[in-house]
Amino acid sequence: MRSTKTITKLADGRELIYYDERPGMDRSAADTRDLRATRTRSEIRYDALLDQWVIIASHRQGRTHLPSSDRCPLCPSRPGRATEIPADDYDVAVFENRFPSLVPGVPGAGGDDALFVRRPGVGRCEVVCFTADHASSFAQLSPERVEVVLEAWTDRTRELGLLAGVEHVFVFENRGEEIGITLTHPHGQIYAYPFVPPRTLRMLRSARAHREQTGECLFCALLAAERAAGDRVVAETGRWTAFVPHAARWPFEVHVYPRRHLPDLPALDGEERHELARLHLDVLRRFDGIFGTRMPYIAAWHQAPVRGDRDLAHLYLQVFSVRRAPGKLKYLAGSESAAGVWVNDIAPERAAQLLRDAL
Repeated sequence: MRSTKTITKLADGRELIYYDERPGMDRSAADTRDLRATRTRSEIRYDALLDQWVIIASHRQGRTHLPSSDRCPLCPSRPGRATEIPADDYDVAVFENRFPSLVPGVPGAGGDDALFVRRPGVGRCEVVCFTADHASSFAQLSPERVEVVLEAWTDRTRELGLLAGVEHVFVFENRGEEIGITLTHPHGQIYAYPFVPPRTLRMLRSARAHREQTGECLFCALLAAERAAGDRVVAETGRWTAFVPHAARWPFEVHVYPRRHLPDLPALDGEERHELARLHLDVLRRFDGIFGTRMPYIAAWHQAPVRGDRDLAHLYLQVFSVRRAPGKLKYLAGSESAAGVWVNDIAPERAAQLLRDAL
């Protein structure tokens, strides 16, 4: 591990973790706020029709929403202005969300009605701050800083997977008001779910069927086929490939796969992290280069569940944008939102060409 990890507490007892590029940083600054614990109540309800869980977290209605830069809670603290980060500067910081969708606790039973199953929303939600620079973005980070972010993601994936009741760790970043962000400071989030998300379950079912039929990994087969076809490959390194998927749903969507069959971020070795940091930046800068402006996007890591089917899963990064043209967004309207049938306005091969040309 190249970074230095320091664990401390915020005024209301939430955990704060610093990951520093350089050793010897003083992280003794205390949270001086008179901060009482937020009253949170979360539950998960089972949708019997769609065979998936839904999180109900009504307390999040009161969370901070697009504050001005001088009121940003993710910037370093300064005299007269205490924030979620007590230090006057930081590299990467991770803390428990003050308005979490899932809350720490003991997994337990809920309602017994077979059609109205509910359980406590036990889990953990964390905020990952990539830089102290409010005006920056992930794409503007140095490769060395991205490696520290990767170490933070890896460490949190490992630690959160040890919590009672956690079944899946989901690492993601939302960027842009078009996506629905509530804070503009460069940051991402991590959700430790008490269930395996429906997208992951569906991919694992497909992977299991493919292995039973062919004896091989479906993800590895798709990666090999995309590399052989070539027309949707955006960029490559010796250990990673970034490509637009054959049946892309979003106007601009890239999947970044490791060449090795790996279940999750903790399985990456040092060379893979080193190359990934640079390819991750390359992909995000291509997104920004398409229309010459900051592209709104979601970047999400798809990892193996904490316990089951880890041999079937294959780690990959998905980056996609809702922007389809300058001044135009892709909205999830009737076909997508109600029927679940996606209509993409841009052919994947054309999107891949635009991304290749963007730099």
